Amino acid sequence: MSVAAELAGVLGPAAVIPGDVAAARQYLTDATESRAIRGRTDAVALPGTASEVAATLRWCYEHDVPIVPRGGGTGFAGGAVPLEGAVVVSMERLAGPPRIEPGQWRARVQAGVRTAVLRRRCREEGLLYPPDPGAAESSMLGGNIATNAGGPHTFKYGVTGSWVTGLEVALAPGELVELGGQVRKDVAGYDLRSLLVGSEGTLGIVTAAWLRLTPAPDAALPVVGLYPSIEAGAAALAAVFASGEVPSALEFLDAGALAASLPGLVRDAEGLPADVASATRLMLMAEADGTLEQAGATRRELREAMAGEALAIYAPTALGEIAALWRWRDGVSLAVTARRGGKLSEDIVVPVERLGEAIEATLEIGARHCLEACSWGHAGDGNVHATFLIDREDRAEVGRAEQAARELFELAARLGGSVSGEHGLGLVKRGALALQWPPAALDLHDQIKRVFDPKGLLNPGKKLSR
Repeated sequence: MSVAAELAGVLGPAAVIPGDVAAARQYLTDATESRAIRGRTDAVALPGTASEVAATLRWCYEHDVPIVPRGGGTGFAGGAVPLEGAVVVSMERLAGPPRIEPGQWRARVQAGVRTAVLRRRCREEGLLYPPDPGAAESSMLGGNIATNAGGPHTFKYGVTGSWVTGLEVALAPGELVELGGQVRKDVAGYDLRSLLVGSEGTLGIVTAAWLRLTPAPDAALPVVGLYPSIEAGAAALAAVFASGEVPSALEFLDAGALAASLPGLVRDAEGLPADVASATRLMLMAEADGTLEQAGATRRELREAMAGEALAIYAPTALGEIAALWRWRDGVSLAVTARRGGKLSEDIVVPVERLGEAIEATLEIGARHCLEACSWGHAGDGNVHATFLIDREDRAEVGRAEQAARELFELAARLGGSVSGEHGLGLVKRGALALQWPPAALDLHDQIKRVFDPKGLLNPGKKLSR
């Protein structure tokens, strides 16, 4: 009997898609598809409850079948791509309405809930769930937790894991376990919850989470600085830190990323000097939030700190222009991709004071491999989306971009940073952790995997240390 047929006996025929039918194809790739990363599956399981997730894991463990958890498929590291015929467990049906408890500033959310849906529900209650990964309309909370996803507002508010107080998770060989919960503090044992956050489905399958929330700010006011050089932009970034003000977001774009996306910005940003923007080598975008008075005061300080060598400062006040500015920022990745139809982008992290070096080095690496390069990302975190533009049909060019990406990992380690800030290791960064961790730490990493997953069936081939 086939894997699909046997799983249908566990979950019911309507909850299983055989791997050889057309409907299964959408589960074979994620956002790394332009790098020709595509998997193969024997079956796709669509459990409707946490108990069914655990039952699927139990069946796979009993039959030595690899299992790959999947959220919205928006990852950039190949983490949701099934290898060697693994069973894909899609969390899309675990998407009941988020249970918001406004009086306690918390929520319980199933793993299949879309990030943007949760954020909108929180705003309806006057609350904020701060993590805002770029694909919020498509990504799911389970996937956000599995990768410890970030976004522009992590500078002030922190990554996804900063907001998780409890997890419901299916662990091998098929048991449903609660870790943490509604409490905001818990130091009673080893922090198993934090081990699961960011584990990319290699230690267990998150089915639901308790999340803490915070009151939504009354105002969020941006200020944009345009600079004639990377050095001038880096100096402005240092001035923001020296000011003592804490922006809610602190973003950057280099000249290439800005050029690719500028038409959309010029169209919607009436006060932006388009001629200056086209001559800009580095753009900084900060945001001040809080009460209207607090946000206004912080923005004034940020504006003064960013003025320095700026060619121009753009600080919209109209709600429509502010919304348009963030819509544009959310679309930068798509605009860059559209330049040549594909891109290879890595999320390296460096110490903030070395951000300028990383931006310059990305351009140098691209030139050495005959690739057009650019970068953008989260300046306040030193998180660089270092990017090489590619023709996805040109396999030689894709190969050169893969080689260039390895150099990015080496660059991050050399500058005292990390090979990943928010996308995880997944498949595409296998072994890169060894560039930044000593052997003893790598051994502990591997031992933790064996404790949680002694058969090595949970998302095999992903998040490997070496």
